[in-house]
Amino acid sequence: MKKIGLVGGISWVSTMDYYKFINDGVNVRLGGLNFAECIIYSLNFGDIQEKTWVNSYELLLSACESLKNAGAESIVLCANTAHLFADRLQDTIRLPIIHIVEETAKAVKKAGIKKVGLLGTKFTMEMNFYRDRLEKYGLDVLIPEKQETRDYIQRTLKEELGIGFINPETKTNYISIIKELVRCGAECIILGCTEIPMLISQDDINIPVFDTTKIHSQAIVDYIVS
Repeated sequence: MKKIGLVGGISWVSTMDYYKFINDGVNVRLGGLNFAECIIYSLNFGDIQEKTWVNSYELLLSACESLKNAGAESIVLCANTAHLFADRLQDTIRLPIIHIVEETAKAVKKAGIKKVGLLGTKFTMEMNFYRDRLEKYGLDVLIPEKQETRDYIQRTLKEELGIGFINPETKTNYISIIKELVRCGAECIILGCTEIPMLISQDDINIPVFDTTKIHSQAIVDYIVS
């Protein structure tokens, strides 16, 4: 098995999901009492929020370097937004980074879908690093049209889901946002924040839903047992 390093804490609630999915996946593949050999560096999410994501490269780099020094053979960034720096981090630390957007794009393309609705942090929805990667695979990307809608998603991710709080009213509002993306032509929905699957699942939506946390975790399992 290969040893992986997880940059977690961004947020801790979704890092728990990663730990469960990865270990469950390895055990399904190898059986017995086999589980993942991994190292977790759990960042203080408050430090990220204080600096803002766009100014957090040094925090992420420090975490990656610590994991490399501890023997990690590859790095996992346990947040979609952290992939803003994935290429730069990989070039600097000279370890492979298992890329959440790459793996999600492959899964969508394999399903034969062209037009995707993307939900995530404001950075994920509005900046080019995520959308460009999806478009590289021939995907058309739709995000909520109104700035106030994107601001609302950002606020609820920070103030609710990021601390593990599930608000039924927020779920209703997210479903309404998704329905608007479907009316605009979305053929599937990418849950492009690792906390959103706490709130929204395939059972809530009548078009395909791509859970980036699960997709990423499966790719990590494939790497570990390869």
